[in-house]
Amino acid sequence: MRIDAHHHLWDLDVRDQPWTHPIPVLHRSFTMDDLRPLLHRAAIDATVVVQTVPVAEETPELLSLAARDPHVSAVVGWTDLTDPAITDRLAELREHPGGAALAGIRHGVQDEPDPRWLDRKDARRGLAAVGAAGLVYDLLVRPDQLSAAVRTVTQLPEVRFVLDHAGNPEVEPGGLEPWTALMTRLGHCDNVAVKLSGLVTRAPAPHAPALRRHADVLLEKLGPDRLMFGSDWPVCLLAAGYGDTLAVAQTLTAALSPDESAEVYGGTAARWYGLVA
Repeated sequence: MRIDAHHHLWDLDVRDQPWTHPIPVLHRSFTMDDLRPLLHRAAIDATVVVQTVPVAEETPELLSLAARDPHVSAVVGWTDLTDPAITDRLAELREHPGGAALAGIRHGVQDEPDPRWLDRKDARRGLAAVGAAGLVYDLLVRPDQLSAAVRTVTQLPEVRFVLDHAGNPEVEPGGLEPWTALMTRLGHCDNVAVKLSGLVTRAPAPHAPALRRHADVLLEKLGPDRLMFGSDWPVCLLAAGYGDTLAVAQTLTAALSPDESAEVYGGTAARWYGLVA
C-alpha cells in the first residue's frame, strides 16, 4: 500500500484560512475532488490528512470525511494540548462519526513565539494524554524550536511522535551541521519517525540536489523504516506540483532497495498511524 502521509484540505466556504490571504496560489479551496486525480496518477492508495488551523470544529469535519472517502485512511487532528480536560476531548473525538480514523494530534507549535513551548508543563501534560490515548503526536516546529522537540521526544519515551517536514531545516550554508546533530539524537529514540515532507518549499530549484545532504542524513540516522513520504499538498504548490514533489522524493531515495522504498512510501506510515493494508 502506497501512502501519502501528509496532506491538507480546506474549504473557504466553510472556514477562512487567514494565513493564506497573502498567498494567492493557496487562497482557494482544496478538496479531495482536487486531490484524487493526482493520487491516481501517482498510484497512491491511501492518505493521512492533517489539521490546518487550531479550530475545534475542523477535526470532526475531517473525521466525517474519512468515514466516507476511500482514500482518507487516517486523520491527524487538533485539540488544545493545554486543556486540563484533554483526555475527555480526545475521547469525544473518538466517539464522533469516523472517530476510528483519528490517528494523531498536532498543534502548530511553529506559530508559538516561545522556542521552548514544548517544555511547558501544561504542554507536556497534554502530550502525555495524547500518548495515553494511543495516539501519535505530530511535531510541527521552527528550526529554533527543534531542540525543544528533541528534548520532548527524549523525555517522553511512552509517547509516539512524528516529526513533520524533518523539522523544517534551514537549507543554507551553516544550517546542516546543527540539524544533523539533532537528527542524530532522534536516531537513538525509537519512539519517533520523521516525515520526508515539506522540504521542496524550503529549498531552491532544482530541489533534489539542494536536498541531497539532508535526505542522506535522514536515511543514515533514522533509516527507511522510520521515514515516511508526505506530499504536504497543497502547500507544496508554492514550489512544485504533486507529481514533481513525489519525483523529488523518489530521486532522493533512488538508491534504496525495493523493500526499503516500500517502507518510505507506505510501510512506515502504516505502522505509525495504525493503517491496515
